[in-house]
Amino acid sequence: MRVPLSWLREYVDLPATETGRDVQAKLVAVGLEVETVEQIGAGLTGPLVVGQVLTIEELEGFKKPIRFCTVDVGTANGTGEPQEIVCGARNFAVGDKVVVVLPGAVLPGDFAIAARKTYGKTSHGMICSTDELGMGDDGTHGIIVLPPEHEAGTDAIELLELVDEVLDIAVTPDRGYCLSMRGVARETAIAYGLPLRDPALLDVPAPNAYGYPVKVSDPIGCSRFTARTVVGLQPEARTPIWMQRRLQKAGMRPISLAVDVTNYVMLELGQPLHAYDRTRIDGPIGVRRAEQGEKLTTLDGAVRVLDAGDLVITDNRGPIGLAGVMGGADTEIADAAEGAHTAEVVIEAAHFDAISIARTARRHKLPSEASKRFERGVDPQAAAAAAQRTVDLLVLLAGGTAEAGVTEVSAPSAPRTITMPADHPDQVAGVTYGRETVVRRLQEVGCDVYGQDELLVTTPSWRPDLNEPNDLAEEVIRLEGYENLPSTLPTPPSGRGLTDRQRLHRRVGRALAGAGYVEALNYPFIGEAVLDQLGLEADDARRRTVKLVNPLSDEEPSLRTTLLPGLLGALRRNDGRGSHDLALFETGLVFLPTGQETEPVRLPVDRRPSDEEIASLDAALPRQPRRAAVVLAGAREQAGWWGKGRPADWADSVEAARTIAREAGVEVAVRADRHAPWHPGRCAALYVTVAGEETLFGHAGELHPRVVKELHLPERTCAMEVDLDVLEQTVDGVLRAPRISTFPVATQDVALVVGQDVPAADVERALRDGAGELLESLRLFDVFTGEQIGEGRKSLAYALRFRAADRTLTVDEASAARDTAVALAAERTGAVLRGA
Repeated sequence: MRVPLSWLREYVDLPATETGRDVQAKLVAVGLEVETVEQIGAGLTGPLVVGQVLTIEELEGFKKPIRFCTVDVGTANGTGEPQEIVCGARNFAVGDKVVVVLPGAVLPGDFAIAARKTYGKTSHGMICSTDELGMGDDGTHGIIVLPPEHEAGTDAIELLELVDEVLDIAVTPDRGYCLSMRGVARETAIAYGLPLRDPALLDVPAPNAYGYPVKVSDPIGCSRFTARTVVGLQPEARTPIWMQRRLQKAGMRPISLAVDVTNYVMLELGQPLHAYDRTRIDGPIGVRRAEQGEKLTTLDGAVRVLDAGDLVITDNRGPIGLAGVMGGADTEIADAAEGAHTAEVVIEAAHFDAISIARTARRHKLPSEASKRFERGVDPQAAAAAAQRTVDLLVLLAGGTAEAGVTEVSAPSAPRTITMPADHPDQVAGVTYGRETVVRRLQEVGCDVYGQDELLVTTPSWRPDLNEPNDLAEEVIRLEGYENLPSTLPTPPSGRGLTDRQRLHRRVGRALAGAGYVEALNYPFIGEAVLDQLGLEADDARRRTVKLVNPLSDEEPSLRTTLLPGLLGALRRNDGRGSHDLALFETGLVFLPTGQETEPVRLPVDRRPSDEEIASLDAALPRQPRRAAVVLAGAREQAGWWGKGRPADWADSVEAARTIAREAGVEVAVRADRHAPWHPGRCAALYVTVAGEETLFGHAGELHPRVVKELHLPERTCAMEVDLDVLEQTVDGVLRAPRISTFPVATQDVALVVGQDVPAADVERALRDGAGELLESLRLFDVFTGEQIGEGRKSLAYALRFRAADRTLTVDEASAARDTAVALAAERTGAVLRGA
């Protein structure tokens, strides 16, 4: 919300010496987030005056149209003679009143004005546009043409209110009343301890039976609808300069008088309004839910296909507006600048359901100033005052006549009341405020307060966020000053540290970082599209997701069931920005619904929830195991003077899983597998032993080429994802360090020839089982294929390290262990010792 300081002073008598920075500090102290204070017209100095165009001479022989003008600027130039000015704009004529900057002036951006020769003439100044004066967009992008009543020589800086300060306030969702001058003025008055001149305190005529007919079919979606009619609007009536300038400073573009008045009142009172051309409405106005598939052309020219959940304004022909979001083109106010004219308008001031408007605006991707206010909560009692204010301005500025009919359709409602102990804010803040302070602060925000020790508080209609005692306590605390709350550090219990689970997770993160991976934290949201791109089958468990009621993005409405989409997205973004050698990792939760979740309970805030209440809340949650995942692309080892580099491949992703498993002190068994999104021939299923049984731990390998293409990833991208909860189950108590033998190692190398389709992991498993307890480690260091081996065969070379804990092994003992290992490998896999 942009708040011009000059406009704010109309409602609060601020000290004349107060600057925008001073007001910013006061508003921040009461809880408003004032992001910036914009100095409008900073550096602007005159003379800048109103001028009347006397003559225009068209200069020829140039690439673009150029005009040589004489302009009457009164006595502002010191001589009273017409000012000669060269100008390229075409949207003014002889007799028009324009804004002229004279030599010696400085425009925004430190643009000094001086007499200069151009296009064969000497130009003594410049005829100004809104852009040159920093006024914002007025829709013309041309020279400012003023109403004829302003005298030549009048100071244009004061006339156009070119020097001002504008506070830019970031309004949080619970403070919707501050999306208006009325709301910000109320907070300013409280901050300064000054009285407020409430612009909504108007004399409003009572509803009667001869206003414009309105029928509300959905009182839940529309709890109040006020309609007023103004006729006889003068076609020559234009938006006055002061109103245009206030709209521009608030970030809105002037359009036409009727539309500008409704926008002005919305900014002033916070009540969105809409004006219909009465001659273009067919029959009574209605409010109902849309029929599925109905169409409406909105003011932006787009044809909207409506949803059954959309609330619409209708006439006899069908929808004429998207309620609380945007009006329809069929009843649009005519633009006098285009030669059309609207003489009769029906003014709508309604109160719509916040959730319904928010959903409609998001469904149609149509955020508007109206929907922004409705979804945060609008004062339902302000509708009649806003309609009256609009009527008064149209009568005053457009010469219209207000018809006597006043339509008001409203659903029965009662004010909200909250019962609160008088010392409740004291208990929340840990500060003794006292009953008098509590009552005074609540009355300042508009509450009616009764009672002594037990307060009965009636909340104001413009504060829908006040629903319980804690909300009232927050109001007292913020107005008394958060900075006045004492800082008390809690005393942590002694003897507690990280749990075994937390230690494991930290070790995993450090191990991956030590292996060259960079941690990337991603949002836990996914959509159906990325699951399709990953090539998941229709019955894949990862497609069963938890959908959010209010997602940040409609394209990602679900909680993730795998870490890969976020990591692959981060890899794609970094690759697109020139970082091609990438190794990323993430540890985080995934969300797996079981289908047995219960309805969650609302936990109390005034006491500790019981064990049963906590258990019922846990039962409503999906299963949330913690996973670890890595993605790789480009070079895994860089080339340099030390030697050749090598690209990342599927084996690196498997090694990442082994790195993680080593932190739990367990070995990973690798099996060939087919599992999306991995390449069917380069996918490994990873197993660890839990309670004596092999348990699936995760998958690793190279991604399927189709997945790489769909996600626009680098070629041969590899990935790994494992379940840390399964890994945790393998840890049996305290992690024990391995025993270090003081005796030397005996190394034996073997090369085994096996069929091309025999997995190296199967050969390795057989060697381990056959070698027995003397085997310390086993490593595959070479894979060879060629004519010497034979077609369809491959040679696997392993280094076996043997060591005993109590003695030095003899050659015979090491050889015997090796031979036993080779024999078992031959029995299980058909391996043949190479060269035998």
